[in-house]
Amino acid sequence: MKKSDIKELINILRKTYPDAECSLDFKTPFELVVAVCLSAQCTDERVNLTTPALFERCKTIEDFVSIDLTELENLIHPCGFYKNKSKNIKKCASQILEDFNGQVPRDMKSLITLAGVGRKSANVIMLEVFGIAERYRS
Repeated sequence: MKKSDIKELINILRKTYPDAECSLDFKTPFELVVAVCLSAQCTDERVNLTTPALFERCKTIEDFVSIDLTELENLIHPCGFYKNKSKNIKKCASQILEDFNGQVPRDMKSLITLAGVGRKSANVIMLEVFGIAERYRS
């Protein structure tokens, strides 16, 4: 595709979907990180049904670090792949505390170092939390 075609396509999408927004429910940047991790191989609707109890139990990043792995697995079980996702969420929380002073990083290079966060997830986090749209670079 030529650059002009891409720009035209983006304009069509903006006109067609003017109110497009993330369908995951979150209040803090880290809640979105968790929700995005849970959304892999799962519907956003299911994630939004699961996260209220999770976020009530774990109100801070420190809570995610200290929660018992089995308890976390039980809380996120409805989202599927709960064993792997729970390990990633706990490790991600630890990484944010240790490597980023408890703040979700706001750049692609740092975000993709977090457990359970790939490029697609990082793009969602950057756009929804920080309003930064990363351009694709091949």
